[in-house]
Amino acid sequence: MRQQDTETTEAADTRGGPVLEIAPGGFTLGGRPLRLLSGALHYFRSRPEQWPHRLRTLRAMGLNTVETYVPWNLHQPRPDVYDFGGIADLGRFLDLTAEAGLHAVVRPSPYICAEWENGGLPWWLLADRDLRLRTADPRFLALVDRWYDRLVPMIAQRQTTRGGNVLMVQIENEYGSYGTDRPYLAHLARALRDRGIDVPLFTSDGPDDFFLTGGSLPGHLATVNFGSRAAEAFAALRAHRPQDPPVCMEFWNGWFDHWGEKHTTRPAEDAAAALREILDAGASVNLYMAHGGTNFGTWAGANTADPVTGHGYQPTVTSYDYDAPVDERGAPTAKFWAYRELLAAHADQAPPEPPALPPTLPPTRVELSERLPLADAVRSLSTGTVHAPVPPSFEEMGLEHGLALYRTRVPGPRRAHPLTVQGLADRAHVHLDGRLLAVLERDDPQQPAVEFAVPGPSAELTLLVESMGRVNYGAGLGDRKGVAGVLHTQQYLHQWTVEPMPLRDGTPGVLPWPGGEAARDHAPGDAATAPRGTGPAFHRGRFQVDEPADAYLALPGWTKGYAWINGVLLGRYWDRGPQRTLYLPWPLLRPGSNELTVLELDAAPPARTADLRGCAELG
Repeated sequence: MRQQDTETTEAADTRGGPVLEIAPGGFTLGGRPLRLLSGALHYFRSRPEQWPHRLRTLRAMGLNTVETYVPWNLHQPRPDVYDFGGIADLGRFLDLTAEAGLHAVVRPSPYICAEWENGGLPWWLLADRDLRLRTADPRFLALVDRWYDRLVPMIAQRQTTRGGNVLMVQIENEYGSYGTDRPYLAHLARALRDRGIDVPLFTSDGPDDFFLTGGSLPGHLATVNFGSRAAEAFAALRAHRPQDPPVCMEFWNGWFDHWGEKHTTRPAEDAAAALREILDAGASVNLYMAHGGTNFGTWAGANTADPVTGHGYQPTVTSYDYDAPVDERGAPTAKFWAYRELLAAHADQAPPEPPALPPTLPPTRVELSERLPLADAVRSLSTGTVHAPVPPSFEEMGLEHGLALYRTRVPGPRRAHPLTVQGLADRAHVHLDGRLLAVLERDDPQQPAVEFAVPGPSAELTLLVESMGRVNYGAGLGDRKGVAGVLHTQQYLHQWTVEPMPLRDGTPGVLPWPGGEAARDHAPGDAATAPRGTGPAFHRGRFQVDEPADAYLALPGWTKGYAWINGVLLGRYWDRGPQRTLYLPWPLLRPGSNELTVLELDAAPPARTADLRGCAELG
């Protein structure tokens, strides 16, 4: 019997099986040569009902292996909570890979990068400012060991040596891009072995010398990651690790997008030429990504323009389409067909035809006729008022992601002085006595100057702070949210009252929506919309579906915020693009009435409508 709520499935087959053998010329499994033709497919970036379709599509491309990361923060959202159900059901996913006739390569935490929130590290680690991430700090290692006690047995049961399909397990991810703490890597390797991993362990890093010397571990396979110039990359690997076969663990055949930047694409013919060079070298390869999927909810991470200093914040969009050979909805692209032709020459048999795609919804207009100002929902959303002499971080308040309303009083009278918000992460609406002064953004070179006077005895200053993704790569790792300090001229402002408001699945269900016709504000002169459509507010509408089908949610005229379908948080939207639509997978819909809720933080359009479309709009 298979559980799908909070515990993963257990593999029933415990028979012995072959181990993957490694030699300079390549791999063998059970005495037979095996070239890994793998594709990255992250179970946590699609819905469980879609996993069989996605896996069959990878098989149809000519792949024999699937690779996935394991994000620690998804499975342990709080120190005392573990989740292996729904999109977190790793066991079920691995079982389905075996049913699809695919080997598996598993890349567990602690750190995964992957343009994923905090690189997969739990946000609650950051509540301890003395904890040293990704090092041999005993406190960090103790938390990793506790996590591995839960995680690793699920992987171990599915190894080839126990009748399963897991070929290899990664020690840590691209550690050479971060540090040189070899005792830390050695501890992770021992932790995997001690908990039953007996298939080969490996590392993956860029092909430069400092990557390989910092990130590899003697006695374990080293692999390289790159997007082009395979001959150079493999030559660098061979110079450092002549005993290891050539393996590209991440062939970057596409790329991801940041808000406010151009949509990134790579022509199919260029990506195919780079893949051909890898295959002609006799190497094994893992397509990153084969199918990208979606950063649902608030799981999208962020980068920095300067990974050395951590400056220049670049949040990642909700879509993780990645310009991959299998697009966000699961459809084969031009890259798919180009790769299929190349891979067929290296396969034992012709690949099957790709499975049919599910249908799309007919074009649908949704009227969001109900409106609830955020100010009226603060009490319902808040996890509890926090009082502190200085502004606490999200992590110190136990807030993973969402909004925090910071309040203090500025003594007066005083003339106009500039306001400085230190350590803003990541966006703040600044009000003085209810009047909007500015919207500030982290690392914004065009940041507006803010100054104000207090003519009376005091004035209330409020900052509505929104978090975006935590940095997932480089020196910016360990990205705390909120504000570090607020100054009026050179003077710190103290004695803060804060309302932490998480935004997650289920948020619409706690909102105090007014009932009946009082909730509707069609009339242009309605006080609830004066000035019409401005200010943070929730908006809700319903639409009918005959049969669930895929769709893309478009919010033309809306500015910035979050969207939920039937209580499930699809992700963030932002009019600065490049993402213009949010993917709505069919499993989130139900026959009959469905509910769309939008939290608009800036300004909703006068019509307050949304569209369900049959195709994506990126760029």
